[in-house]
Amino acid sequence: MGIKEAGGNSDRVTQLRAALGKKFTILSGDDSLTLPFMAVGAHGVISVASNVIPRQVAQMVQAAAGDFAAARRLHDQWHPLFRDLFIETNPGPVKAALAMLGQIEEEYRLPLVPMNPKNRETLRATLVRCGLLSK
Repeated sequence: MGIKEAGGNSDRVTQLRAALGKKFTILSGDDSLTLPFMAVGAHGVISVASNVIPRQVAQMVQAAAGDFAAARRLHDQWHPLFRDLFIETNPGPVKAALAMLGQIEEEYRLPLVPMNPKNRETLRATLVRCGLLSK
């Protein structure tokens, strides 16, 4: 049994942990809050970023269980991507990122629409800055 907590407040994780006990799994529903949530008792993440960087998200979650400094370094490294994958409503940015990386064809079915060009360029610049895409 578990819950995806995406309310943006680590106090909620603490409250859930106290109310539900150790047998109940608490997962972050927001990549950028995974590490702070794990610091107060969450067990991992239901991740959007893991569609783009699955190994790195898994490494961060695994490191948080025993080497918090390493987990923090990974969080800091990938935080710009965590942030910009939500520059518009999900799943638009992750689909665009995967297309930019050559992983999928970029196609959208209504009600999804392509990203705003300015936001798309912001996301592209983040992929370059994170070392995932060459200029």
